[in-house]
Amino acid sequence: MPRIGYTILAIIMAVFCAVSLVLNISVIVVTIKYKQLRHPINYSLVNLAVADLGITLLGGILTVETNAVGYFNLGRVGCVIEGFAVAFFGIAALCTIAVIAVDRVFVVCKPMGTLTFTAKQALAGIALSWIWSLIWNTPPLFGWGSYQLEGVETSCAPDWYNTDPVNMSYIICFFCFCFAIPFLTIIVSYGYLMWTVRQVAKLGVAEGGTTSKAEVQVSRMVLVMVLAFLVCWLPYAAFAMAVVANPGIYINPIIATVPMYLTKTSTVYNPIIYIFMNKQFQECVIPFLFCGRNPWAQQKSEPSAVTSTTRVSTSKISKVSPA
Repeated sequence: MPRIGYTILAIIMAVFCAVSLVLNISVIVVTIKYKQLRHPINYSLVNLAVADLGITLLGGILTVETNAVGYFNLGRVGCVIEGFAVAFFGIAALCTIAVIAVDRVFVVCKPMGTLTFTAKQALAGIALSWIWSLIWNTPPLFGWGSYQLEGVETSCAPDWYNTDPVNMSYIICFFCFCFAIPFLTIIVSYGYLMWTVRQVAKLGVAEGGTTSKAEVQVSRMVLVMVLAFLVCWLPYAAFAMAVVANPGIYINPIIATVPMYLTKTSTVYNPIIYIFMNKQFQECVIPFLFCGRNPWAQQKSEPSAVTSTTRVSTSKISKVSPA
């Protein structure tokens, strides 16, 4: 790639890294600062911010540096460290998004009756996301798969190109367990959420069209969440599977770089979609970012509950929000 191309990539990634650092650190700080945010429903959101912060610090910033010099100058050890770190934090973030989807089902749909979503359950989901990521990202460190340079060779990732049967078996397992399972979890969870809201709407249990309004709100949020997931991760997964299915295929390195960098930009989209569209975090984070002022604050503020997602039942629905 021409030298100017590396410079452009470095600038783009520097902007995304700066925004990611500000947003994700703000989420963590305000959660520590405001007691009302330290609720089990928000644990996964904070965990997502931590994972995104890890991607930015150990992946994004290093990518800025290597693109700035025009080649990967961190050596073999640096390649393994960056490849493992980005994959580890990335899959943990992906699994956390799936956990958030399941959280929404428990809070909004109450599939298990009166079961309350507790801190223990929230922490169990977070622990599962990290353990699951660790299980599937450590094998390359011990010979099953490997971390190699990718795309225009300024960053590292699991080796998709090696046609060795052992390596191919790892890539296929990695795809199935680290992409397909979280993806199906997200689709099924939000599909059930949408179905529940529509059933309540058909019953006409809300007064003054409240249910229809809630259904539209949930539909919009679900659409944004699923689309963001697909934009960030589907091109990368499709590229990897194309290489696995047809090892002889030639993909221009510049084109191959695009999906890789899309996954790294998810560190900016995630806090905006999953956190800043949560009314609780809006009321705390925006004043934090604007030195105590909220430019978008309404003159007549509505009281916010401990969680902005109200339980749906077949007899009454007052307000439904995916956060």
